[in-house]
Amino acid sequence: LEMEGNQITLASLEKGTDNPAFSFEGEKRHCEDCGGPCSESREERREGKGRFSSYCRKALQPASEAKHFCKAHAKVLRRVVLGLLGVAYLCYFIAACYLNFQRALALVVMTAVVAFFICWDIFKKHCGAKVLLLLHPIGKCFQKSWRWLKWLLWVALLAGLIVWLALDTGRNPEQLISLGGFCFLVLFLFACSKHHGAVSWRAVFWGLGLEFLLGLFILRTTPGTQAFQWLGDQIQYFLGYTTAGSSFVFGNTLIEEVFAFQTLPIIVFFSCVMSILYYLGVMQWLILKISWLLQVSMGTTPTETLSVAGNIFVGQTEAPLLIRPYLPDMTLSEIHAVMTGGFSTIAGSVMGAYISFGIDAASLIAASVMAAPCALAMAKLVYPEVEESKFKGKSSIHLSSGEEKNILEAASNGAAASVGLVANIAANLIAFLAVLEFINATLRWFGEMVDIEGLTFQVICSYVLMPVAFLMGADWADSPLVAELLGIKIFLNEFVAYQQLATYKKNRLMGLEEWDGNQKQWISERAESITTFALCGFANFSSIGIALGGLASMAPQRKGDLASVVLRALLTGICVSLLNACLAGLLHVPTEVGDCAVFFSTTNFSSTSYTMYTCCKQLFASSVLQNGTLSFTGSWAEQAESVLWLTECCGHYNHTSC
Repeated sequence: LEMEGNQITLASLEKGTDNPAFSFEGEKRHCEDCGGPCSESREERREGKGRFSSYCRKALQPASEAKHFCKAHAKVLRRVVLGLLGVAYLCYFIAACYLNFQRALALVVMTAVVAFFICWDIFKKHCGAKVLLLLHPIGKCFQKSWRWLKWLLWVALLAGLIVWLALDTGRNPEQLISLGGFCFLVLFLFACSKHHGAVSWRAVFWGLGLEFLLGLFILRTTPGTQAFQWLGDQIQYFLGYTTAGSSFVFGNTLIEEVFAFQTLPIIVFFSCVMSILYYLGVMQWLILKISWLLQVSMGTTPTETLSVAGNIFVGQTEAPLLIRPYLPDMTLSEIHAVMTGGFSTIAGSVMGAYISFGIDAASLIAASVMAAPCALAMAKLVYPEVEESKFKGKSSIHLSSGEEKNILEAASNGAAASVGLVANIAANLIAFLAVLEFINATLRWFGEMVDIEGLTFQVICSYVLMPVAFLMGADWADSPLVAELLGIKIFLNEFVAYQQLATYKKNRLMGLEEWDGNQKQWISERAESITTFALCGFANFSSIGIALGGLASMAPQRKGDLASVVLRALLTGICVSLLNACLAGLLHVPTEVGDCAVFFSTTNFSSTSYTMYTCCKQLFASSVLQNGTLSFTGSWAEQAESVLWLTECCGHYNHTSC
């Protein structure tokens, strides 16, 4: 078929022939038919284009010159911009301190820390080599006398520790139980060691020493306690911003009443923030500083140290990504240390969820920080290095900063990556709680066959693990409940255990009776602190698959090696959390209740609290009923309103005096 008017045929279309109407020849014929000067119009168009290009070049010339100038003087301009920003921040800092120094105290501390590290980096870059050269003779002399000086230092430290323990435990003898539990766990792990003769005692003692010093600073010193309490409060405020997003998506009713909409969005928000910090390089900088301290003191290799330091902030599959290129060449001892670090700590994202339950934020942060040196030390105790590491003596390990192009992409990727984690947590909670209920129903059925009432998984754990709970420092009355939580954490997961611990804590703070018949409704504040540290870790049987799957995807050729050390790493991770708990029990300081008479004179008795419960118990203990006459002993005898307060206490609690 042909269309006669324009000479287009189906055959020409199949061969790809161009339409002549739009070709140069067609244009020429069109011009001839119309009688117009086509050549002149083309020349005019060329002249117009030339003039336009010239105008564009002239207009863009200043921008081009500015671009070349910026490239040529990039370093100077960068210094000028940084200088202006520094001056602006200095003005802001001075204004904040001048207006209210107490309010700006946190800003002062953060500024001082950042300024110290900046000055240290500048000093090391420009003067480090000169200082090392000057100190070389002193170091050489020190090295010659190190053999006897080392033993002298160890003896002095040991003597100081013994004296401190004698003075400190004299006031609270129950702390000796936690100390005994700590020593027992270390000896147990040494008994489980793969190569007893190859243990690096430097790594073990330095790791335990750093853990003890961190615990002493955090739990006993006023600056440490206040700093970590402030940090915990700031994290709680920070996580509260999650409500802005979750309430918009789900509505206020759901986030107030439904657990999934109340807690799980926190993980999304925290994951997004962590991704931004990784993009900016903040996390890499912080991890490098911590790993440098551990590496210099303990003598471990850079790869395993970086991974364990990263576990303070991220999970057991994210931290090994820091050293992903080096995993195929790592020794079995290094792989064991990497896996132990993952089992011994929790990720920052789920930490946010536990804080939302009501678990003490400062204790969770302290447990994660203290677990890093302890995990590295115990990993080297259980699986010492017997191979020649390829990374020993390596000065630096390259850390990747992510593939995101800008901060918005980093935030989006962080939020998207958390979806799988949120779904995984929700699915695990549904599955584990359902399985736990099924196991309890089965155990109850078997128990009823032999007249044993109320046999459950928690009851079995409370009996089996009760000695472990007692060795950590929990009172014997609290040990069954602590052991129950340990069993849930080890055999199910720590998420369910922290939920139950939060319930016990809520009951205590509400001032409920300690015992409801034969059922204990809450545990003491000391037991709460110990349990918070003991549960802080991913060491449970369900995490074995997560650890193996995550590491095997990074180093497929090491699947067999990973499987061979995972159970040993799991046991080490469990014991690291228990060691942290023993240290928390050893260093725990009971909270002072205060003057109960002042408390009673200011309260209205409309609701109960833990302070009211404690004060009422003191009042009950001081009351004496003799021959129908009620009297009081101690300081309560001097209070005119003691009888009225006793009546109010009887309205909330049962006692023989009532």
